[in-house]
Amino acid sequence: MAIPKVCGVETEYGISMVGVPDANPINTSSMLINAFVNELSGKVGWDFIDEAPGRDARGFAVDGSLPPEVETNLVNTVLTNGARYYVDHAHPEYSSPECLTPSEAVLYDKAGEVVLRRSMAAARRLLPAGQEIVVYKNNSDRKGNSYGCHENYLMDRQVPFQKIVKQVTPFFVTRQLFAGSGKIGSEFPNQKVGEVHYQLSQRADFFEEEVGLETTLKRPIVNTRDEPHADATRFRRLHVILGDANMSQYSTFLKVGTTAMVLAMIEDGFLDDADLAVVSPVEALRRVSWDVSMSLPLTRVSGGTITPLDLQWEFASRAKKYLVSRGGDAVGGQEEAESIVSNWESTLEALETDPMSLADRLDWVAKLQLLIGYRDRHQIAWDDPRLAAIDLQYHDIRPERSVFERLAIRTIFNDEQVQEAVTEPPHGTRAYFRGKCLEKFPQNIAAANWDSLIFDLGRDPLRRVPMMDPLRGTAQHVDKLLSSSKSAQELLDALGT
Repeated sequence: MAIPKVCGVETEYGISMVGVPDANPINTSSMLINAFVNELSGKVGWDFIDEAPGRDARGFAVDGSLPPEVETNLVNTVLTNGARYYVDHAHPEYSSPECLTPSEAVLYDKAGEVVLRRSMAAARRLLPAGQEIVVYKNNSDRKGNSYGCHENYLMDRQVPFQKIVKQVTPFFVTRQLFAGSGKIGSEFPNQKVGEVHYQLSQRADFFEEEVGLETTLKRPIVNTRDEPHADATRFRRLHVILGDANMSQYSTFLKVGTTAMVLAMIEDGFLDDADLAVVSPVEALRRVSWDVSMSLPLTRVSGGTITPLDLQWEFASRAKKYLVSRGGDAVGGQEEAESIVSNWESTLEALETDPMSLADRLDWVAKLQLLIGYRDRHQIAWDDPRLAAIDLQYHDIRPERSVFERLAIRTIFNDEQVQEAVTEPPHGTRAYFRGKCLEKFPQNIAAANWDSLIFDLGRDPLRRVPMMDPLRGTAQHVDKLLSSSKSAQELLDALGT
């Protein structure tokens, strides 16, 4: 049986400095995060000992490939909700804690937006009048630079990586039908100006390879980084880099939920006989994004053609049968799995019959409806800079400036639940132990990372507590122990560490 798809979302936010021309983005990002961190009761740094972004799941390094650099000198902290908050490649990045269900991943992704809002407010209190740091939850600066929104999924190490690549690639090529955030124009180098007025995805223009290790150049549809942050003999972490940063909770739920479902089906061999592969996936990825009508066919490897919608229907139909056959334990339980499939199907049905009816749920549709209305009122062309400004403001996370916040978009979680998730960790993964230790013993934790905590009891040596199983260290496992431990020393003694 497929293992639980423990998941999480990492978001690199776009950043700008109002009132400071040509501000350095690394310094600005550091200032933003430090302003937030300095207002916390305790600051815990990141332990880099297990960072190995150059390890390739294929077991070899491709000539000319450049693994991501580990930037150990930039601000990096861990929050009491189990998340990591740091500067990554000149952007503030919020990496959510490990979540047991896709809906929980939505909650902690939205909690990240609150963290960034509080960071902007903290920075404003320190900056002189006329200066302000502003962040955007988008994926492009419209100057040819893209920054990522990555997802992570726990997988069984025994599943051959090449099988994952083969079966997940056509799904990734087409899931932007509901997971895209929408974008004015194109930044693809060979695209003729004006040929693409609007597209589904903010990221599709920037992908060049089917499979690879890099994340900032020669971006691949399937990333091969083999860094499980867990017991490497049992687990794999599939690092997904092609997704858009979503404002809509519904879009994030579909993005993470359907992906978790597909990966569970791959693990259980439920797609082994499926005829899903398409020719030239990188080109297909862009073609799907550029075709708002969703009608241009893709060429199948086996012959013939299929539309992106029909290809998604193939996956959704398999998922429905999978639930009957195997149940939903791997994706957060039966109720969660049924919700994923039901919403998947209803979304595909609406995309077939009346896409604009999804303006209250999907980012790319909501934005498109907004832009069409503005164009019609003002009788302007698609290349009018006012439309590009609206596109950007859709992703402005300041409530008073955000276009998204003015729209009637459906939610899964209310503001109170999101606010609670800013400080409270998920209960069903090891993030609970990490977060609660940070809350209770901040003065005794020297550093943390995904799979361990390092305690400092005021004398040598430092004490490392390994957390190699993402499904251990849950509230059920450790809540009583944490409650009864009056000190970090008592906790470590009870753990036998």
